[in-house]
Amino acid sequence: MTQFPDRTPKTTRNTRSRGAALGLMALLSAPVMLSSVALTTPAYAQSAAITPINELYAALGQIQASSSGSAEARAQIVGPVIDRSFDLSTVLHNSIGMRYTTLSSDEQSRLLAAFRQFTIARYVSSFKKGSGAKFTVNPSTRPAPTGGSTIVSTTIGDGSDPATAINYVMMPSGGGYRIVDILLNGHISQVAAQRADFSSTLARGGVDALVTLLNRKTANFMNK
Repeated sequence: MTQFPDRTPKTTRNTRSRGAALGLMALLSAPVMLSSVALTTPAYAQSAAITPINELYAALGQIQASSSGSAEARAQIVGPVIDRSFDLSTVLHNSIGMRYTTLSSDEQSRLLAAFRQFTIARYVSSFKKGSGAKFTVNPSTRPAPTGGSTIVSTTIGDGSDPATAINYVMMPSGGGYRIVDILLNGHISQVAAQRADFSSTLARGGVDALVTLLNRKTANFMNK
């Protein structure tokens, strides 16, 4: 990955880099353990599944650069990559649960638009300028225990502390693969963590309440 010039003092860089991984950790509040299986994925599937992760990490490297601009400018950098790398509709569906299928197409569209902005803003907040996070992608993938998906294993760190394992659950999509879940420390599901918050908000106040929640979180991330 191209390295960008960084004049931030090393202590500050280390703190920010740890903060990037911890920022993702703080967003996951309902851990779900997923067991792994030691099987081998065909080489063509490995390459296709890893490509979106490499693209995402390249974009996160760009928005950490000192020249990456305002929060809005950095969102413009990472947003299109998130659109390509994630199956946001599936992530949102799984984060809400079965009730998602009872919503109208207009309600689903409104939620998806708000969820997209929320996802972009979360990355902009977690990987601030000068964070100095380093990304490592394991070239070997493995099947997930269920669902016909593939897991790509990665780490995020800065070398000053043990790197944090951030793994991705990938599903075939459009001739390639897209992210449908993120596993912190290799087993804590982001989708499961979001489900308690999203589904309870939807149950209490409907689509309007969940859109309002997502928009509020987005504004907070963009202003940090």
